[in-house]
Order: sequence, then structure tokens, then C-alpha cells
Amino acid sequence: MAPSAVTPPAVESKSNNYLTSNLKVPKPTLHRRNTGNVGTKRKIICFSDFDGTIFMQDTGHVLFDNHGCGAERRQALDEQIKSGERSFRDVSEEMWGSLKVPFDDGFDVMKQVLEIDPDFKQFHEFCINNSIPFNVISAGLKPILRKVLDQFLGEEKSAHIEIVANDAEIKEDGSEWKPVWRHDCELGHDKAASINEYRATARNESANGTIPMIIFIGDGVSDLPAAREADVLFARRGLRLEEYCIEHKLPHIPFDTFADIQDEVSKIMKEDEAKTAGQGLPSNFNPRANLWRRVSSKQSVPLYVAATPKEEKMFLWPEQFSQYNPRDGPPVIAEA
Repeated sequence: MAPSAVTPPAVESKSNNYLTSNLKVPKPTLHRRNTGNVGTKRKIICFSDFDGTIFMQDTGHVLFDNHGCGAERRQALDEQIKSGERSFRDVSEEMWGSLKVPFDDGFDVMKQVLEIDPDFKQFHEFCINNSIPFNVISAGLKPILRKVLDQFLGEEKSAHIEIVANDAEIKEDGSEWKPVWRHDCELGHDKAASINEYRATARNESANGTIPMIIFIGDGVSDLPAAREADVLFARRGLRLEEYCIEHKLPHIPFDTFADIQDEVSKIMKEDEAKTAGQGLPSNFNPRANLWRRVSSKQSVPLYVAATPKEEKMFLWPEQFSQYNPRDGPPVIAEA
């Protein structure tokens, strides 16, 4: 199913050095969407990645390149993650530890470089008007993400967005930046676990046991754990998550800007209302997500490993299928 929005061709960004791979900043859509209340009953919860999804640039990369280890070292560290020489968490601790700048001074460069999706503000207004909780779910640091949202949306609008991310301890003089990881795993933040926590809470709060519809928006393969838990998945067009979904035949909707997402969400809400009147399971309920939740224990892993693409294993079961290897050993991918 393709988005119904027609988006003008993308244009090059003035800050291409910090853009995620192959990502260009699209122009805003040609006309403003209606952001009013659609009038449906189903509880909907929206989760979105941050870097490369809401913002075109990677916030961490902007900081590391300007106030930390520098672009060359950062790129070398990224390669260590990809090769499996070191874990994401280990490398991230080195990157954040390289920063020697007060928080506010570090934010100055982000104000100059970061560019928000041109239609995100309109989509966020749509979510507020339709009582759709919008949650940022990120492997980044919560204080930075909050500061960025306050700057680009204003504190009042930013307050409507909950940030599910790692915390941070940052000394006032900027001499130390230390991530406080949300989960005790090699990725630091288990996005799938976070989404399931919210789903369970929303269901418990429902008087009739109605299951909420989960929407996830992302751009990269690192979003796969969360994508697996969603009833509706949006993947930014032309980037790795969309490529992976196409390659492995995972249901998804590509998007260019958040206007495309708003069009599709409005349509999905109306279709669900017509089919279910907002009761019971969503019309597009994702049963595979429940399967992955049931088999995520260590004992169940061997039963399903054969059906799982290798690239997903480290995200679905990081303890059993990790690409991490000791620094003095050759990179290997563990198999059950």
C-alpha cells in the first residue's frame, strides 16, 4: 500500500555532512492537511525514531564531529560496530565520553545544523487533536532530544511528546558526558521491550480490554525490534529499513514526509472504525508481533532461529545472537 500524498522531489541539504546515509531533505508537501479530529474510537499509540526520521541529521554525530572525537574517529568507530569488533553500547560510551563541552554550548551547533522533517509539526498537531500519544523512541540521550524538540517545536508543543530513551549524566562544565542506559543489554535500549510496556499499560487502562493500535515510524535496521511490535509500520523511503522490509517481505508503508504518514493514518483510522467500531482487536492487528513476544525467552530461541533472517537476530535476541566480539578476536556472528 503506497502513501496517497504527492511529495515534491527532494533537495540537497546545506548540512549534508551530517545526513544519514543517502538521506536528502524533502520539500514540504504542496498543501496543508486537515489536522482536525477524525472522530474514531480506537486507542492509537504512535512511536517514532528520532535521528533520520523526525530530524534529517544524527544529533550524536553533530556533537561528536564538532566537540568530541571528530568525524574521522567517529566513522572508524561506526565501522567497529558494523564489523562486530565492538558492541553498540561500548562504542557509544567512547563517543559520548569524548565530548568536552558544556551542554548549552554543544547545543549551539545543533541549532545551526539540524533540519526537521518539513511536515512533522503538522503531523504532531494532528496527533494532539486526535488524542494520539506520540512517543520518541531512541537509542540517543533524553536530555539532548528534549532540548532539540523544545527548540524546534516550542516547549508547550514539545511537552506533548514523551521521550523513551537513555538518560545521561552531564557535568556542568562539560568535562564528562555519561550515558545512563535504559536496559542492561548490548544495545543499551531495547526498543521492543519499551513498546510492549506501553501496549500493556494502554490495554490495562481500557475498560473493555480493547487492544490499542501501535504505529511505528523509522528509517534504519536498528529500528527492527520496535518495527516487529507494530501493527502499522512506516519506513522512510530509500533508506535501510525500507530496503530490508522489501527484501524480507515485511508489511510496511514507505513515506517521504510526515504528511504521507498523516494521510495514511487518517485512512487507517477510518477503515478500523468501519470494521470494528473501535472494539477488540485492531483491523490491522499484527499477530506476528505477538509471536515474537511469546518466543523471546532463551528456551524458545532454537525453535524459531531457522525462520529468522541473520540480520535480525542480534536485535530480536541480543544475548543469544550478538555481533560483539573481544577486541583481540576476529568478528563472528554467533549461531544457535
